[in-house]
Parts: sequence; structure tokens; C-alpha cells
Amino acid sequence: MKTKAQKKIKRTASRVKRLPRGPQGGIELLLIHSVEDLGAQGDVVEVRPGHAYNYLLPQGLATIASDHHKRMVEKHRSKLQALEKAHEATLRKHAVEIAKQSITIEANATEDGHLYGSVGAVEIVEALKKNNIILKTDQIRLEGVLKELGLYTVKFRLSSHVEGELKVWVVPMVGVDQS
Repeated sequence: MKTKAQKKIKRTASRVKRLPRGPQGGIELLLIHSVEDLGAQGDVVEVRPGHAYNYLLPQGLATIASDHHKRMVEKHRSKLQALEKAHEATLRKHAVEIAKQSITIEANATEDGHLYGSVGAVEIVEALKKNNIILKTDQIRLEGVLKELGLYTVKFRLSSHVEGELKVWVVPMVGVDQS
């Protein structure tokens, strides 16, 4: 008769799916989509088990790096590169359109021009939505929040290869008593 510990080991061992290990002991995966700071689509990468199990595999960004998958990627690599270049060209055009924009954000400020609050990525994204431009807050690259009235050049990043700059005017609220 088996002990409780032996039954528990058998149960947990049957549920764990083993993934191929790389030379450094991490999990070897094939990227389905490009992942910033990790690799491009079609690359075989080695990551820590937690990153593989908790992020890359559930999000559908990677798959097991089997020989079959590697052969399929090699077979379609030229198509993948053409699609990636087309996508990057579209993002570059979009970046040029965004860079032509100049947005104005009204904020409550003192007579000296210091804001009572601050203007951050959330306010910039909301102002861009009014111009029918959709960006996420993590795509806005601020070196710090904007705390004074004036004209700012704000950087944005659409992908790891496509970046741009945007003019942001922070002006005092109209019709509000500034004292």
C-alpha cells in the first residue's frame, strides 16, 4: 500500500508539463511574436521557468522550441521578415502622423506658472484621444511629470524600432480664478 506522500508525489508529477531546457538550465522557447527586451519573432530564447509559465506561454507569445516548430519557422522566415518590415513601415507612418500633432492640456496653475497638480502620461493619452490618436500610457516616455506651464517635447515609442516626438502645450485653465 502506498503512503500519502507517495500518492501526492505521483499526483503532482503527472500534472507538471516538462518543457525543454536550454544550455544554461532555463526553458527554451520559440517566440511567436516579437517581445521587447527578449527577441524577435522566430527567435529561440532561453528564459526562466516562471517567465515562461506565467507570461510567455499563457499570453500566446511563445511556444515550445521543438524541432518541428524550428523547421516551420525556418521555412517561413522570409515571409515573417516581410510581414515584420511591412508592420514597421506602417508604424513609422503612424509615428510621423503623431509627430505632426501638437496637443494642448489645460491645467490649474499658480500665477508663477507652477501647476497645482501635474501632467503625466494619462493626461497626454486622453488629449491624444480627442484627436483620434490611440496610444497606451506605457508608450509615452516622460522623464518626469510636467509641473509647470509651457511647451514640452514628449517622446513616444510605438515599437522597439519606432519612436517619435510630440509637442505638448500645458496652458492655464480658461475661466478659472488663478488666485
